[in-house]
Amino acid sequence: MTDEANIDSTVDELLTLNQRLLESIAGGDWESYTELCDSGLTAFEPEARGQLVEGLDFHKFYFDLEQSASPWNVTMISPQVMLLGDDTAVVTCVRLTQRLVDGAPATSKFEETRVWHNDQGTWKHVHFHRSANG
Repeated sequence: MTDEANIDSTVDELLTLNQRLLESIAGGDWESYTELCDSGLTAFEPEARGQLVEGLDFHKFYFDLEQSASPWNVTMISPQVMLLGDDTAVVTCVRLTQRLVDGAPATSKFEETRVWHNDQGTWKHVHFHRSANG
């Protein structure tokens, strides 16, 4: 396989993993989320009020809340993958999540930067920065 084919394959794998991660969040699937994330995950996100969150406990609180049975859809808009060597990648996108809220369709939007690390052939999500913007 050529270097370009390897890069394309890695980019495709990372976009698939990132989509799975976003779907696990929208669907409240803690098992999939922990499978995809490193236990030392760090994050800056609106819920943390400007503080760096470390580990998975902060995130588990939101997964433990009662999940809505309404349908949802997650779309990555303009995803970009930047490979930083063989073992680190940055995925950026705008995440749109569509749901029913009080019976009416609603869409939330987040600007996201997610860092992935490949440890012995397995990609793990290790850090993210998520900004709410409408």
